[in-house]
Amino acid sequence: MAINYGSKRTVVGAHYGLRDWLAQRVTAVLMALFTVVLLVQVLLPGELGYDKWAGIFAAQWMKFLTFTVIVALAYHAWVGVRDIWMDYIKPVGLRLALQVFSIVWLVGCAGWAVQVLWRL
Repeated sequence: MAINYGSKRTVVGAHYGLRDWLAQRVTAVLMALFTVVLLVQVLLPGELGYDKWAGIFAAQWMKFLTFTVIVALAYHAWVGVRDIWMDYIKPVGLRLALQVFSIVWLVGCAGWAVQVLWRL
């Protein structure tokens, strides 16, 4: 004879809390490491001007790293903003509109940043 204690509770929700928490931490670490690499490059001896700045981003590995950080920053921002909209905006239509606007804005910003990067 099986004895069941408590009620059977159906857990609902998006089920991506741990994944997003981990994504926020990984992208934050990546952005912090990029900041350190960039600061080391900027603080090396020499006059800080356009030539030095363009020289930092001339290397293909730096362009790739910067591109990766741009994507990480966009995803990091998306997770944070999406959670704010989900927590504080209750009308579904308004929340959806704000989420769509946020996605369009973040994709636009990331695209613009990549354009700037590849012009150097």
